[in-house]
Amino acid sequence: MIVGFSVTVAVCALLTALAAFVQSARNRLPDRPLLGALAVVEVLLVAQLVIGVVQLAGGEHPGSLATYLAYLIGCLLVLPVGAAWALAERSRSSTVVLGIACLAIPVMVLRLIEVWHGASA
Repeated sequence: MIVGFSVTVAVCALLTALAAFVQSARNRLPDRPLLGALAVVEVLLVAQLVIGVVQLAGGEHPGSLATYLAYLIGCLLVLPVGAAWALAERSRSSTVVLGIACLAIPVMVLRLIEVWHGASA
């Protein structure tokens, strides 16, 4: 894991979450800028997946391969599921759903770093 890149992903997700919660507080539905920010975070997560796979192919190994791969792939699924839910139910609460999905990303990224460095429990 490249820790600096992982921190960048986490910070971008936190900023997007903040934007979603502000938008919800203003009683607004998810709009294009918010969905664009989600797309940026998702692209960063795809880049993180590529980096992780390249490091695995290069011979580096995390503490628990199965846990690492589960978090690496799981990170990619959180935002699309949240966005699908938000777009299916266009309401103020759907903007909150996007914010919560974005809050899950830094937690998962932190766990990725921990697993990479040997924490498997």
